[in-house]
Amino acid sequence: MTFDPARPGDVVELELPARPEVVSVARLVIGALVAADPLFDEERSADLRLAVSEACTNAIQAELAEQEDHPESASNEPILMRCVLADGQIEVTVTDHGGGFDPGDLEVHPEVTDPDRLNYEGGLGIPLIKMLSDHLEFHPTGDGTTVVMRFEPRAPGLGPVLGEGLDGINGIEGAAADG
Repeated sequence: MTFDPARPGDVVELELPARPEVVSVARLVIGALVAADPLFDEERSADLRLAVSEACTNAIQAELAEQEDHPESASNEPILMRCVLADGQIEVTVTDHGGGFDPGDLEVHPEVTDPDRLNYEGGLGIPLIKMLSDHLEFHPTGDGTTVVMRFEPRAPGLGPVLGEGLDGINGIEGAAADG
């Protein structure tokens, strides 16, 4: 696919098997798409690659846990990553079939800068996605979750500050958690 920033609505979809090694494929694809848009600089491209990595990793972990917990009914369907490039922004959705979750049920961890945070493994994915994206939503599906992330270009040097914007990720109905 050739990306033309002047043509709104370009769409790229990937079906990814629930295997950890495919996260690098998702990173490469989103990196290539962002690199083709002159509105997004390298720093913002890094934000997108990290957020997409976290979303895909969460989806893969959910799929693998569902397969382990319910092998008789696990769907073994691929994770779907869909990127829409339009109107000077990039929207990325990641859909899994891992049984779904409620962001409100997530365990609250100390702030990233708190030394007590070292006592916890994991749990940074959703706060990172929230911090890096301009808009974040979680939508339950019949058998999993769709994460919708929207990214806009930022002025060089203006990025998120650790600890800012981590509130408000605990709603799933209507599911908007605007940043």
